[in-house]
Amino acid sequence: MTQYLLSVHHDENGPDLGDTPIETVFAQVDAFNKELMANGSWVFGGGLEPPTAATVVDATGTEVLMTDGPYTETKEYMGGFWIVEAPDLDAALEIARRGSVACLGPVEVRPFQSE
Repeated sequence: MTQYLLSVHHDENGPDLGDTPIETVFAQVDAFNKELMANGSWVFGGGLEPPTAATVVDATGTEVLMTDGPYTETKEYMGGFWIVEAPDLDAALEIARRGSVACLGPVEVRPFQSE
């Protein structure tokens, strides 16, 4: 089985939930997570704090530099992710479709590099 990163992206204002209460989205994502665990697709997943909570560590020079904030300045950021196992890309895309429904946002699918 191949592992895939399913990443959820939002703009700088957070997810656009419309009239849906955030508690509803949390419940939907929790149910989706339990489904992934039950069917053996779940590897790991989690929600992320906003980019303002990030610290960039750069040890490529003679001194280690640490800066607050995200590495790149962008209007969109990753708000959360799942790492799943699926037999092929089509199966991973179906998992992502269900994840997108649960979290009310787009989900990007990327396979991990193979050996």
